[in-house]
Amino acid sequence: MPETKPAPCRIVVCRDCCCGTPKVTGINHAAQTARFAASAPVRISDCLDVCDQANVVVVQPSAAGRAAGGRPVWLGLVNDPDATEDIIGWVRAGGPGLSPPPDILDLYAIDPPRRP
Repeated sequence: MPETKPAPCRIVVCRDCCCGTPKVTGINHAAQTARFAASAPVRISDCLDVCDQANVVVVQPSAAGRAAGGRPVWLGLVNDPDATEDIIGWVRAGGPGLSPPPDILDLYAIDPPRRP
């Protein structure tokens, strides 16, 4: 029987009405998404309802991270290549629940939208 690996961190990127569009200038959205995908599984989402924070990225914990108490971390205004690299470094280190995020990511942390 093949050995199964535990579920890794996942990265959700918003790519709809604002995020990932020319409305957010000066960023190569396709390159950002590809860069994330080179490091972790990526899910492309339609609008995550925080358009004023475009580009929005959600880092979901791995199975081990969730077991350790990690929860999804929402990040907004991820429009700088350095922020993308900081997220990738954190995910590679274990992500939510397993590794503290770099302090710089505190600048990008946002609250998820409230759903009715």
